[in-house]
Amino acid sequence: MSHAMATVDMRRLETGAGGGFDGMGLSKRVDDDLDDDGRPRRTGTAWTASAHIITTVLGSGVLSLAWGVAQLGWVAGPGVMTLFAAVIYYTSALLADCYRTGDPVSGPRNRTYMAAVRATLDESKVKLCGAIQFVNLFGIGIGITIAASVSMLAIKKAGCFHKEGHKGDCNSYSMSPYIAIYGIMEIFFSQIPGLDSMWWLSILATVMSFTYSTIGISLGVAQIVANGGIQGGLTGVAVSINAAGKSITVMEKVWRSLQAFGNMAFAYGFSIVLLEIQDTLKAAAPSEAKVMKKATAVSVAVTTVIYLLCGCVGYAAFGDGAPDNLLTGFGFYEPFWLLDVANAAVVVHLVGTYQVITQPIFAYVELRAAAAWPDSAFVGTREVRLWPTAVRVSVCPLRLTWRTAYVCVTTAVAMAMPFFGSVVGLIGAISFWPLTVYFPVSMYIAQRRVPRGSTRWMFLQALSAVCLLVSVVAAAGSVADVAAEFKAHNPFRRG
Repeated sequence: MSHAMATVDMRRLETGAGGGFDGMGLSKRVDDDLDDDGRPRRTGTAWTASAHIITTVLGSGVLSLAWGVAQLGWVAGPGVMTLFAAVIYYTSALLADCYRTGDPVSGPRNRTYMAAVRATLDESKVKLCGAIQFVNLFGIGIGITIAASVSMLAIKKAGCFHKEGHKGDCNSYSMSPYIAIYGIMEIFFSQIPGLDSMWWLSILATVMSFTYSTIGISLGVAQIVANGGIQGGLTGVAVSINAAGKSITVMEKVWRSLQAFGNMAFAYGFSIVLLEIQDTLKAAAPSEAKVMKKATAVSVAVTTVIYLLCGCVGYAAFGDGAPDNLLTGFGFYEPFWLLDVANAAVVVHLVGTYQVITQPIFAYVELRAAAAWPDSAFVGTREVRLWPTAVRVSVCPLRLTWRTAYVCVTTAVAMAMPFFGSVVGLIGAISFWPLTVYFPVSMYIAQRRVPRGSTRWMFLQALSAVCLLVSVVAAAGSVADVAAEFKAHNPFRRG
């Protein structure tokens, strides 16, 4: 198959073109079990989409928001979180309208983010979007692996501190075995065919996120009661000496504030998988976009409430000395079994998050392989009998080998670079503006033919410019964090 033909087939697979319409755009009779693009009928609802979004957004980073509020204070901290919740909902609504090209009910589907960009903007922007999206998803996958292993290690440490006391030597354990264990778990779960087949995992992950968030908030409230009042100040960590007795310079205050600002902005970052989630929704009246906007509103509202509770309760409990993670930073030591339950819930939740995040990468490679070698047995699915039982399962050789190799790579990088979590913050800072704001705004303007110079056009451009500034300043803060982490964990340093 020529490269040109493969490219055409790839576009048809991404958009679903040709599944239910003839060359003149006239609707053909569609099988009851198939959608208008020839794919098996989708069954997703607003609730399953909400579960996917919450699984993606409400990660263990919620437990670090107390540190972020501590850098900004009681005024700016909650205000920034609320502001970005509104921005993310608005830009996500713009992106949801790009799921179908032309008619919002019967137009060709854009099953992926890249397909929507290809259908609306020029090819150079498609390549830019793909590069930014996949680098971001790859980095997040590594960051999730590290975060999950930190929570597993925290279970070991909690038992050690309980046994040997709070001054015990419990910080010398290696994280590598836990990274390997998590990687093995993800190899098995990566064989789930796609997002529409893993609604149950997202619902389980959502329950787990509520579990550990509730535990973190409850422990924070208990600490506030023990302190006899609320800690913290209006402007956050003060220059000079903080609650932990460490000196804070003006520049350190600036860098920390920028980093906290960026962390709060990126805390809602699910735009990179929004269209892939929307593609799991069953055909609905008046459109899938309406259902997706409802799911987005519910998800953003829920996550914002939890973010505000975790961030503000944590800051009220610890003040300027708020740990960078309420559960793994050992702001709490007891009851150790409750910490174990919370950290176990974090691990289960991150198993689901990893799968939602990596499905677009899995799908991209497999769609291209299907377009290039449509008759290959390696790309196709076959029934295999599990010996010695009579149970049969569907196995795709490409899926089995390629996805296993991908998980092994992310696991190996996480093991070799335990400071990569800070790098993920930098990647997120750089990619926030193009993926969350620029492309959705540009596609919406092109698709809706918003007149240049109109009030709406100027508002959208101003929003894009402000968010670009956020990305720049957050990237500056992340660079300082990466430099500090690299210095502490320099893999090239001898001895």
